[in-house]
Amino acid sequence: MHTTTDAEFSTALRDAGLKATAPRRSVLRVLETNQHADAAAIFESVLHDLPDTSLQAVYGVLSALTEVGLVRRIEPAGSPALYERRIGDNHHHVVCTQCGAVRDVDCVVGEAPCLTPSNTAGYAISTADVTFWGVCPDCQKATD
Repeated sequence: MHTTTDAEFSTALRDAGLKATAPRRSVLRVLETNQHADAAAIFESVLHDLPDTSLQAVYGVLSALTEVGLVRRIEPAGSPALYERRIGDNHHHVVCTQCGAVRDVDCVVGEAPCLTPSNTAGYAISTADVTFWGVCPDCQKATD
């Protein structure tokens, strides 16, 4: 697995039209290994690199990164917003109804938008955002 360097993060940020600041690189670094993390967890990890940062600053960075498409924001029902670096492939998610664990699920059928709605209401559909709900293997074992 390739670990992205600070130079690569800086290039990606500049290519997206953003300044390559330490907080932005730090958030990207955290999301490289902590997929489906919420802002509070990201903040806790960023504090190791940037002890003077704030939760509000992390929210601002996440907003900017999401806006330019370097980060994807997902919002499973009953959960805070989660952020991930896996972008551009229109994958979906499965969420455990007991512990809240989230995992990626590849596109249901073919390529984006992966699904065809019965009625588009005239919209040009580009993506489908599907959340599957179930019980994860760990929670299944715990109830056996």
